[in-house]
Amino acid sequence: MNTFENRKDSFLPPFKVEYRSENADEHLALHLAQRFRLKPFEEEIILVCIGTDRSTGDALGPLVGSKLQTHSSRLLQVYGTLDDPVHAMNLTDKLEFIQTKHPKATVIAVDACLGQFSHVGNINVINGPLKPGAGVKKELPAVGTFHITGIVNVGGFMEYFVLQNTRLAVVMNMAEIIASGLSKAVSLASEESRLGSI
Repeated sequence: MNTFENRKDSFLPPFKVEYRSENADEHLALHLAQRFRLKPFEEEIILVCIGTDRSTGDALGPLVGSKLQTHSSRLLQVYGTLDDPVHAMNLTDKLEFIQTKHPKATVIAVDACLGQFSHVGNINVINGPLKPGAGVKKELPAVGTFHITGIVNVGGFMEYFVLQNTRLAVVMNMAEIIASGLSKAVSLASEESRLGSI
């Protein structure tokens, strides 16, 4: 599992798009497809969608995972859904399982986060592993070759309360953009890889 390795995709600059902007999912897909092209064609993409449906703001990851379950393929495997979430209590065990089952995969973490008021609604793609739980002072293992976060609400105070009181509409709409972007990116990258090998 390429959780901590410095790979070529670390040279790509971070990316952000506001989920309400026009064609947000297509902009996200084009950026993600660039990252996917840098991995070997046969290498699996493992999506670890972190969060829980017990908190509205923290449900972004499982919502993305559930939306992408129907798109799971040989090249894209999803861990973390509404029915089977990946969260603080089982994260270590899930990562050990993924390491064993997919030792040479590109791992992408997806999670909600809190940020400045002016940044709420931004979807970010950031190099390196995600440190889940950092915003709520939890020590959890780092996840991912790179990670995708959605800023669902304002941070800096009473984080648990803020996550519990985040608007579901915001989280649902962001999850739709992230899931659509990922699905389109996998199609784009695999189509171009096949064309390149002809």
